Amino acid sequence: MTIENYQFHSSLINNPKKPLIMFLHGFMGNINEFDEAIKLLDDDFSYLILDLPGHGKTQVIGGDEYYTMVNTAHALINLLDELNISKCFLVGYSMGGRLALYLALNFPERFYKVVLESASPGLVTAAERLERVKRDAQIARKLKRSSAKNDFFTFLLNWYNQPIFGSIKNHPQFDQMLEIRLQNNPIELAKSLQFMGTGSQPALWGKFTENTQPLLLIVGEYDQKFIKINTEMAKKCEVANLKIIDDSGHNTHFENTCKFVQYIKDFFL
Repeated sequence: MTIENYQFHSSLINNPKKPLIMFLHGFMGNINEFDEAIKLLDDDFSYLILDLPGHGKTQVIGGDEYYTMVNTAHALINLLDELNISKCFLVGYSMGGRLALYLALNFPERFYKVVLESASPGLVTAAERLERVKRDAQIARKLKRSSAKNDFFTFLLNWYNQPIFGSIKNHPQFDQMLEIRLQNNPIELAKSLQFMGTGSQPALWGKFTENTQPLLLIVGEYDQKFIKINTEMAKKCEVANLKIIDDSGHNTHFENTCKFVQYIKDFFL
């Protein structure tokens, strides 16, 4: 569906008798990110899934500024309007979680409740953001080189060596997850990282502390970095509830799908 400067690749499975969830995948994910979770939620919910800009089959028709969080968020609201969805539930993972938080804070009237999986409100200081922008620029250059050298697979293996992902490489379906990641274009991923990375996004801590939108914060027990961030989030926002999922790192919906789904059902229903 074409929305202003975007051609979104999306899928809407909507039963008017079931509440609807919009899912936003993480960096290097795509429309299939939450497939296993959706199978377990299908009896109770309708759903909207899509490829975010820089990912999958979604195309940015305008300039690079349309990869940013602000422009992407406005496009998603316009997409909901086009689909006649006045209000829905929202689930976002990692990068998609940061985007979901921006949507919740700036368009609270459009969402009943919001689940943020392994997400954050961004970085507090300008110095932190500048340092992160520099680091993301280095990663973006590696992504571009991996495309030229036909070495995207090696990039992915190195990416999942990060401590936040815990022992995800030991998961029996890790290879299948890599196959899904490999469907992305590294050049497009680099643009997403440059323009919607943690350093480039608007800092949301100020608005977050004033939030009245019910939030469920989900993190994995092996992801110490995001446990710390989300513990601080839960302290600063009275309507934010933190759940830590066993036997998982950053990607809880992949590593412990059943527990992830149960928390969503308990929160939404």
